[in-house]
Amino acid sequence: MLRKWLDAYKIIGCAFDFIKNFNDLVFVTFNLEIGNFMVKKAKTPVRKIWLKEIFRLRGSVIPGVLERSLFCGLFGVLISLLDFKELPVAQPMLGSVIPSIVLGLLLVFRTNTAYERFWEGRKLWGSTVNTIRNLAWKIWVAVDEVESGDKERKIAALRLLPAFAIAKKLYLRYEPASEELKPWVSPAQYSNLQNIQNMPLEISRLLGDYLQQEYKRGILTNYQLASIHTLMNNLMDNVGGCERILKTPIPPAYVIHLNQLVLIYCLILPFQFVQDLGWWTGIFVALVSFALFGIEEIGVEIENPFGYDHNDLPLDKICQTIQNNIEEFIAFQTNPDSREKQINFSYTNQDV
Repeated sequence: MLRKWLDAYKIIGCAFDFIKNFNDLVFVTFNLEIGNFMVKKAKTPVRKIWLKEIFRLRGSVIPGVLERSLFCGLFGVLISLLDFKELPVAQPMLGSVIPSIVLGLLLVFRTNTAYERFWEGRKLWGSTVNTIRNLAWKIWVAVDEVESGDKERKIAALRLLPAFAIAKKLYLRYEPASEELKPWVSPAQYSNLQNIQNMPLEISRLLGDYLQQEYKRGILTNYQLASIHTLMNNLMDNVGGCERILKTPIPPAYVIHLNQLVLIYCLILPFQFVQDLGWWTGIFVALVSFALFGIEEIGVEIENPFGYDHNDLPLDKICQTIQNNIEEFIAFQTNPDSREKQINFSYTNQDV
């Protein structure tokens, strides 16, 4: 028994040592080249990162809730002034009008619901990235180059994959075809996309036409065509999932009622605490209002994750990642030197 207590004491001591030295944050990364772990010390201490995050305005809810918090704080100052004039404004019993636990549960439900929408959108976009990568290598491997122009047609089909991601992003933002699409489609295709509302569906049709042509030529088998169609169906399913998030907002009645309850609760606070806090009532009410309005504002920020707000999904970066992946894939497959090095590497590194 004593030995167990000593072991527990050692574990707790190690934990305290770790916490004490946590300012020297380390990142453990796996080095794929030599197959071992490397420890890299962070350039910026945790304390500085923490302070920087606290006072950062961009991405925070401060701009969205500052006016409401100041209004409630000024109302608290007004109640303090009336109390100073010995008017009967102190009413501690008003604290039972809206129980704090009920309001807290409503706010948590609001935030959790919004975050579920945000996370679902991220999973759908992650699935889009993976499906596009799978489509790229599957089309390149399955479609043989029989005639002289087959490689160019196959590359043009692969370039429709980044165009699909860009079109999906624009579609979710209710934007028409932009210059971002031009490098990935032909001039005729770009002109056609400018007059189409559902651009991802049109790009899927273009890619499907190419695959059907290769199937009629005997280049693709039934199994290969069905396998590629399954991946294309996944892409359109992801578009439909994002549409569900975009076009099904949280019911207005719930949002309106929650805002009304938060405002009433914040306006009741001065009457509860003015007797004990006096002139500090305004500051106290402003801080509490900032906390409550901030939680509600977080839900507003992330419930539609496809826009341009700082807290929305980084769709531009995701699309840029897809573009870089496809560009590198095409460049590697069309570069004879790179392919020759890959073949030589595979022969010299065979398993014994």
